Amino acid sequence: QVQLVESGGGLVQAGGSLRLSCAASGRTLSTYFIAWFRQAPGKEREFVAAINWGGADSYYADSVKGRFTTSRDNAKNTGYLQMNSLKPEDTAVYYCATTRYIALATMTSTSQYEYWGPGTQVTVSS
Repeated sequence: QVQLVESGGGLVQAGGSLRLSCAASGRTLSTYFIAWFRQAPGKEREFVAAINWGGADSYYADSVKGRFTTSRDNAKNTGYLQMNSLKPEDTAVYYCATTRYIALATMTSTSQYEYWGPGTQVTVSS
């Protein structure tokens, strides 16, 4: 199995930046697709970003495109989410998730992922 732990969350003012990390253990992450989701109070968990197995392609929700960047360092068995120009509406618990196999057409669905981290809180103040 794969264990995931997110880190890097915190409180930041609007317009600021945070970098989230997703550290994996138990298996080598290089063969796993990595996605980021977030869930705000009273709302459904929503897709944020994803990066493919080799890191050549990345995907973003319209709400974060142009502000967030996802990357991976397979040598460190870690995925990253760089968040810039943060807005109060970005406030949520952020989760990373991985799976060995996935169809890109279904990558925004939470049900497609085998492993999840416990989440890290991101709070953006006005």
